[in-house]
Amino acid sequence: MIALPRVGDVFIPDGDDARRWAQDELSKGEYEAAKPTWFDRMAADVVEWIASLFRGDGTGAIAPVAVTIIVIVIIAALIVALVVWGRPRASRAVRRRVDLLGERDDRTAAQLRADAERRAKAADWNGAIVLRFRAIARSLLERDLIDPAPGATAQGISREAAAPFPAFADRLHDAATSFDAVRYLEAEADADAYTRMAETDDALRAASPLSAPSAPQAVPA
Repeated sequence: MIALPRVGDVFIPDGDDARRWAQDELSKGEYEAAKPTWFDRMAADVVEWIASLFRGDGTGAIAPVAVTIIVIVIIAALIVALVVWGRPRASRAVRRRVDLLGERDDRTAAQLRADAERRAKAADWNGAIVLRFRAIARSLLERDLIDPAPGATAQGISREAAAPFPAFADRLHDAATSFDAVRYLEAEADADAYTRMAETDDALRAASPLSAPSAPQAVPA
């Protein structure tokens, strides 16, 4: 049988002792670690503020209207920006990193031409033609005259380039055909084929692209 303490044996602390005991207990490490940090208090304040925007008790009744107006203004500003400035274009530095004709190549058109000339001096006509056509495509990209999709073929690039340069349509087609023959059919090129490719490249560099036709003028009655 368990002996229970008598009432007289139980110590009941007074108010000061109870307060001191509570302070000593709460000062222990586990209680200190459980206290909310400044971040916890700030997060709670933010949540409380957001919740207050949607209360219907009068304190936040006007807030939802203000939030709605702000959202509408932001959306309208974005729409106006798109209408005025259009869709943002990728920078040329980014565009140069796009796969071009089956390879990822960051060389500029000038660098590709220089490399093609070195191949030509070494009588590597196949390598020279491949690099020179890449130079043509890169030059058109740098001038923002074409925007080929990833995986675009040489013929696809030549057709796209023919839009701003319709007078070069046949020469562009022939250049793309030479590129395909050397690159994929393992045909043997010669100096004449490279000369035609280089002349097409040089002529395109000197030519002005076809501008968009102006709106027809109204004829007076």
